[in-house]
Amino acid sequence: MKKTLLASLLLLSISGAAMAETPAEKGLRIAQEGNAYDDGFVDSTSDMTMTLKNRTGKTSRRVISAKTLEGKGDGDKSLSLFNEPADVKGTKMLTFSHGLKPDDQWLFLPALKRVKRINSRNKSGPFMGSEFSFEDLGSQEVEKFTYTFLREEACGEGNKLKCHVIERKPAYQYSGYTKQVAWVDTVGYRVPKVVFYDRKNALLKTLTSTGYKQFLGKYWRPSLMSMINHQSGKSTTLQFSNYKFKTGLSSRDFNKNSLKR
Repeated sequence: MKKTLLASLLLLSISGAAMAETPAEKGLRIAQEGNAYDDGFVDSTSDMTMTLKNRTGKTSRRVISAKTLEGKGDGDKSLSLFNEPADVKGTKMLTFSHGLKPDDQWLFLPALKRVKRINSRNKSGPFMGSEFSFEDLGSQEVEKFTYTFLREEACGEGNKLKCHVIERKPAYQYSGYTKQVAWVDTVGYRVPKVVFYDRKNALLKTLTSTGYKQFLGKYWRPSLMSMINHQSGKSTTLQFSNYKFKTGLSSRDFNKNSLKR
């Protein structure tokens, strides 16, 4: 009887070792689970107020309408329309996100009455003077990164959440980052914090997302996102309101040829 028990324990030990995940495997699994958790939102619209703050504390404000279409077999599509102030009114940003393939992005500038395609080598540049780069605007497809699980710890507002901390390194060309460290909620896969490191592996920016609300009983979205640039002393906040889902958007609403309309 003892031999049988010992043999069983040995078998379980060997099986458990075989099934144990490496940090890379666990990091990838968490990313895949988060992607699957958010699957099925179909489309969404929201209003945003973007506030830019320079090193001296001076601020400027922009009002934006945003639309997103969930990708099927590819990344999401998104469209941002600037409504205020007058000097940027009518500016539009269209993004077709992909996996390892470079995202397609177009910017319509009403003053020039033309559509400008964003070069894939210049995605690290600031979007409309903000601390968000063009690279930050695409949906975070799982294939875009390689992953390493680092640890678990308390996180979020008041450290009320338990988070996986994972490192993700861009797997695509021309990224402005060597790596990102993301805190991912273990239950709802919210991402309250992401830290970005530049091409020299120096701390560059920190993104915090707060005021999460759940929609349709499943999908979590933040009320406020704040990006702080530690090197320049500048920051940008995005205040979200009026989220709506499954509004009937289609690929026709994300057509680069209609940006001028």
